[in-house]
Amino acid sequence: MAEMPFVDTDIEDECAMHATSELSIKKKRKRTIGREIEEGIERKKKKNKQYQPNYFISLPITNPKITGSIQAVQDAIIQKDQRFSKAMVRSGSLHVTMLVMHLSTEEEISIAVGALSDSKVFVDDLLKGKRVNLSFQGIDHFRNQVGFVNLAENDHTALLKEIAETMKKIFQEKGIMTGEERAFKPHLTFMKLSKSTELRKQVKKIDSSLYEGFKNHYFGDEILHRFDLCSMLKKKQPNGYYYCESSIVFGKSHEADLVKEALRRETQALLPRLNQIKELLTSPEIRTKISKELFEDRHNSNSKWKSCIDSEFPNA
Repeated sequence: MAEMPFVDTDIEDECAMHATSELSIKKKRKRTIGREIEEGIERKKKKNKQYQPNYFISLPITNPKITGSIQAVQDAIIQKDQRFSKAMVRSGSLHVTMLVMHLSTEEEISIAVGALSDSKVFVDDLLKGKRVNLSFQGIDHFRNQVGFVNLAENDHTALLKEIAETMKKIFQEKGIMTGEERAFKPHLTFMKLSKSTELRKQVKKIDSSLYEGFKNHYFGDEILHRFDLCSMLKKKQPNGYYYCESSIVFGKSHEADLVKEALRRETQALLPRLNQIKELLTSPEIRTKISKELFEDRHNSNSKWKSCIDSEFPNA
């Protein structure tokens, strides 16, 4: 027995050591699995963040009747609960989202601009010169988190859905990721809780009683005339509309509308500066200074004119 290996080894100690070793291996395996799960979650989060939509195709809402009616709804809601002022979409930002995508480089943005340009031929072919009126009527919500105005179901809305599907295929053929696979549901968002982290902590859902009087309200028609490729993250324009990389316009008459809209935006951007100038001109000190400078300029001009005459006609 003395010559047998491990004869002096205590069996209980050996079992304990073996058990401890197994426990250690199990703990190590558990830690490894836990770490792998955490790393998997982080990779998934990183991937989701990497491909999170940051650009979209917008159908801008420019009809004053629609924007004015939505403003009335927003005012009515805020009057009932002031907290919702942080959830409202500015009138200049109102739009229908046709398509969302992720563009991570200038090259991808350039490809998307080209895809939008290519879409014009197909959209023109679908429209066939027809004027498309999109009717907005009634209010609905997504999971009580987003409030929006519905598009009335008709032939024109069906055509808009067909346009959205066509554009999606064109962008995908160019290698542009185009968001979710859910069916296109055109809608006009006017409020959403996600606009404010502070509001989300205070309010869990949008109570439909806040817009009770507008549930079936007719907001007006928007003529389909333009699609824009817009950034979700770049600084918005002075009128509240999104930064626009490119646009396509339908019909000659609508090109004139686009020019008018561009001029209106430029005018709005200049208004703050014009108001500052008006305020300066009302100041007595500034007015006195301007009058003095004008008098001096006129005096100097007269002197120069007299000197010129004297030099030409010395004997006069």
